[in-house]
Amino acid sequence: MTLVAIALGSNLGDRAANLRAAIRLLDEHGVQPLAASSVWETAPMPADQPAFLNAVIRADTNLDPHPLLRVLKEIETALGRRAERHWGPRPIDLDLLLFGEERVESPDLSVPHPRIAERAFVLAPLAEAWPGELPVLRETALGLLAATDGEGVRRTGERLLPA
Repeated sequence: MTLVAIALGSNLGDRAANLRAAIRLLDEHGVQPLAASSVWETAPMPADQPAFLNAVIRADTNLDPHPLLRVLKEIETALGRRAERHWGPRPIDLDLLLFGEERVESPDLSVPHPRIAERAFVLAPLAEAWPGELPVLRETALGLLAATDGEGVRRTGERLLPA
């Protein structure tokens, strides 16, 4: 089993239900959630769309990185995501942030996620789901979060998994 971190985001439809459905489908596809952050509401980028709900799960999987990426894309499609405008509104967005101690560089996948250290909307929930040192990055999410402006990120208090 490999420990992974996956970011979840939604800004269309029943956003919280979309996040829960994605976690359920991940579990059904061999990605077993171990911990989940609380739900965070974040300002959209670009601003001409609804606000996002974001979360991060820490999970175990036997899948290799590319098959896991295919599962993430299948789940996005199953939950209604369509290829439309880049960074546009979507019912679900799933990003592989970390894959154990591995670094992956290919045309369709980069792990650790290349913009992980710049995104407060990823780092705030990641700090809850993975409170210790992050593999490969050798830094905590909280430490990385301190280097961002942290603007536009607000914890809702809602939980996606039982405590």
